[in-house]
Amino acid sequence: MNPQFGNGVNVFFDDLGPRDGTPVILIHGHPFNRTMWAPQTAALTAAGYRVIAPDLRGYGESPVVPGKALLADLADDLAALLARLGIEQAVVGGVSMGGQIAMELRLRHPGVVRALVLCDTSPEPETEDGRKYRRELAERLLAEGMRGYAEEVIDKMLAPYNVTGMPEAAARVSAMMCATDPEGAAAALRGRAERPDYRPVLARAAEPCLLLVGADDVYTPVADAEAMHALMPHSVLTVIDGAGHLPGVEQPEAFNRALLEFLAGL
Repeated sequence: MNPQFGNGVNVFFDDLGPRDGTPVILIHGHPFNRTMWAPQTAALTAAGYRVIAPDLRGYGESPVVPGKALLADLADDLAALLARLGIEQAVVGGVSMGGQIAMELRLRHPGVVRALVLCDTSPEPETEDGRKYRRELAERLLAEGMRGYAEEVIDKMLAPYNVTGMPEAAARVSAMMCATDPEGAAAALRGRAERPDYRPVLARAAEPCLLLVGADDVYTPVADAEAMHALMPHSVLTVIDGAGHLPGVEQPEAFNRALLEFLAGL
């Protein structure tokens, strides 16, 4: 765990595994932090990969930047971090908002991306209703804090049967959400409300892409992943049974198996 100056923001991150291993950067979603990747970090480093797992600005141990954090800002933070680490190319993976940041990184810094891993995410632009919801949610989190929101969405972040069937995983996810600074979450929500259309970026992407999705994801369902797969000529799609929006947490063995198989083929 090290602080690192990136794009004017002190981004905290884990840099694990052999320095000569293929670099893989894993981007968490909202409203989480880098610890969500613990099962993947363990599997990847054991297989000889170098894993960079950052806390996005406003999340985890990285400082809050008030106001609005565009996906472009978050992507530039990570590009600056990789540059400071001397990493010219990396496999770029992300879940949910993290997947959208990975797409933004591909848009703004295409040379950095060796391959993409997009998990439970969507490339479509924000809708008018979505913009209104995110801006209103930002204000609510600032007024009320994170706990009420966390309680409302836990059975959407995880499949409902995993909330009861995997109490330790549910507790870990809830704890991450509640620990997030509302001001950081609000800034990202305001920025995400301005999300552009990433479908043109994906359609022209020549690098390999692994698409992962929980079979019971209600936020970004399997149909969304299938549409991305149809759009991307160099993609492979894996549906993770027994999982909702966070299959890396809910079914880490199946998730890691698909990820390692993909990476081995690069």
